[in-house]
Amino acid sequence: MQKEVIEPEGNMGINPAYEIERLLLFGREHGLTGKLDAVIARNQLLAVLQIQEPYTGEIEAEALKYPTGILNRLVAYAQAAGLCDKGSYTAGELFDTKLMGFLMPRQAEIESQFRRLRESKSVEAATDYFYELCTASNYIRTAAVEKNIVWTANTRYGGLEITVNLSKPEKDPAEIVRERLQPQSGYPKCMLCLENIGYPGRSNFPARQTHRIIPVTLCGEQWYLQYSPYLYYREHCIVFSERHEPMKISEMTFSMLLDFVRQFPHYICGSNADLPIVGGSILSHNHFQGGKHLFPMQKAPVIRRFRSEEFKGVDIAIVKWPLSVIRVAGNDPEELSGFCSKVLSEWRQYSDSSVEVLAASLADNSLVPHNTITPIARLNEAGKYELDLVLRNNRTTCEYPEGLFHPHREIHHIKKENIGLIEVMGLAILPGRLKAELESVREILCGRTEISGSIREDALLFKHSRWIAELTAKYKLPVGEAEAEKLLRQETGKKFETCLEHAGVFKQTREGLKAFERFIKTLGCR
Repeated sequence: MQKEVIEPEGNMGINPAYEIERLLLFGREHGLTGKLDAVIARNQLLAVLQIQEPYTGEIEAEALKYPTGILNRLVAYAQAAGLCDKGSYTAGELFDTKLMGFLMPRQAEIESQFRRLRESKSVEAATDYFYELCTASNYIRTAAVEKNIVWTANTRYGGLEITVNLSKPEKDPAEIVRERLQPQSGYPKCMLCLENIGYPGRSNFPARQTHRIIPVTLCGEQWYLQYSPYLYYREHCIVFSERHEPMKISEMTFSMLLDFVRQFPHYICGSNADLPIVGGSILSHNHFQGGKHLFPMQKAPVIRRFRSEEFKGVDIAIVKWPLSVIRVAGNDPEELSGFCSKVLSEWRQYSDSSVEVLAASLADNSLVPHNTITPIARLNEAGKYELDLVLRNNRTTCEYPEGLFHPHREIHHIKKENIGLIEVMGLAILPGRLKAELESVREILCGRTEISGSIREDALLFKHSRWIAELTAKYKLPVGEAEAEKLLRQETGKKFETCLEHAGVFKQTREGLKAFERFIKTLGCR
């Protein structure tokens, strides 16, 4: 007979012992834990939740895709029982990761299974196994990712992918204060370091008990493959160096990217640039990002082709894209890497005042470099190795203190963050605040809210006031709700298109393309 469980006041609907058994069943069905390992996990879960005996009744099989619902109920129980801080998203995430960590296979077991699948079936079967494990363990918070608002906006560069990122709620002020009071720690050095495997986390650092990695050798160096906890696209993976060293774009970068796609031909792989403003969010640890996704930039058509007498086996082209992209392809990765290195070397020192490109500027009696590259590698449809080399420049001016080739202030109401690797390829990651703000703009377009009260200096929509004026002048208002939603998504997409155009060093104009060709000719191409 099942032992009666006394629930804490205000949480009478949750039987924690029953939820533990549901979680263990989920773990067995998804290959996280075996029969005997489940006994160990049960005892650990009972101890953490301070429950004396397990539930002994029947547990019905459930076709659950994720464990999120079970974990949410256990966290609610723990909060009501005083085992976990109430009202803190971070505390809840730390606690549910701790619970799920008890079900995780050991790192060595995962490596062994990955290797067996790779050798007996295929590398894609191996990554499928690892990806599904990361999803089932809730390391990849798929249920949260599914809350993101996603659409495609038609532009003159094709369809751009737009995401309003709702995966992780914004922290409240009290939570931010708690983080500031947290003692500073140098362990792990950053969120990409090897030491994150199994790390319990803290209020200002995520829990990683469910984090596992796959060793990968790139050009003789030890690197590791992991998946991103908050996916921005299909099978969004991160490939990071064993050493905690700063991002660096060099000849070795191209060789390593090509070596990765040789070993994982179903994935693309690219690197953020290595300079501030144009370099993405983490510059302290050398890493790449990849995955199984067809980005808008990959579909961009070639507009000019070139040849090199020095690198005869390399196809060279520029494409129709708001950023400045040199597309190169070939069968010999060594020759391809050699040409890419030449592009990098020439671009590092290249200036063209007619389009405001300066290779470096003087600051504190030393030259500060501005030019670098964002490279992306893949195998193309013809089976050739292919790289897109995106030319970047992080120069700032009095008029554009955030960056001349960075989103300008007139579009900061939509996007002001750095244009990193993912967005270079045509996928916008827009802030979660836009959900409420776009809904409020929609109310104006539908005629349900007066414009005057919405654009006061202290109002939510004040930052959008100029945009609202443009929209109300452009469209005959009011419009229906569906039409308002449609035009808002399209106009938001146009803002992202403008963001990317701002980041392009050689604009897609007659003058810009001529300047682009002048640079290509410095490479000895015709």
